[in-house]
Amino acid sequence: MTEFSFSCTDVRADAYAAGPTLVFRLRITATGGTRVHAMALRCQIRIEPARRGYDDHEAAALGDLFGERSRWGSSLNPVQFAQASVMVPGFTGEIETDLVVPCTYDTDIAASRYFRALSDGDVPLLLLFSGTAFTGAGGFHVEPVPWDKEVSHRMPVKVWREMIDQHFPGCGWIRLPGDAMDALLAYRSRRALPSWEATVESLLEAAGERTR
Repeated sequence: MTEFSFSCTDVRADAYAAGPTLVFRLRITATGGTRVHAMALRCQIRIEPARRGYDDHEAAALGDLFGERSRWGSSLNPVQFAQASVMVPGFTGEIETDLVVPCTYDTDIAASRYFRALSDGDVPLLLLFSGTAFTGAGGFHVEPVPWDKEVSHRMPVKVWREMIDQHFPGCGWIRLPGDAMDALLAYRSRRALPSWEATVESLLEAAGERTR
């Protein structure tokens, strides 16, 4: 049985992707000089919020996810971020490969709200690996990548912001059900408002909650 080990050496925003995308650089090692013909690798990525500190502004922004700071001892649980897969080409000994992870800026998604709440520093991530390896010098042997293979990585918050700014510069994004969207469209049309920003500003002013 071949022993595999994994590490994450870097993460960057993909400047050429059609949508928000992160690229994780992985290093994979196979012990004993075993020839690996290919590897179908799966990766689950979790945020581990308990592994960093938060200032008062961040704590307030995270209240809808984790509750009051006084409860964080029991409520600061891991948050599912993404699942991705990659077909790793053949190698002997060691190889580096990119894991491409499409992302969303949908603020109904817990991971997106978590990232948006952070002012600076790093995001503590846990990458959990599984999959199938095809090995053997004189033929093909099928070996599983054990479920206990995992690695921690701290992604700078600025990498997430860079990725989002490439696609939504200076903007936010929310998802609404169809009936709410229809009502907003009708509201905008009745008042001949020139943009969605003006529409939201009008609603905020009517509610006594001006943004500026």
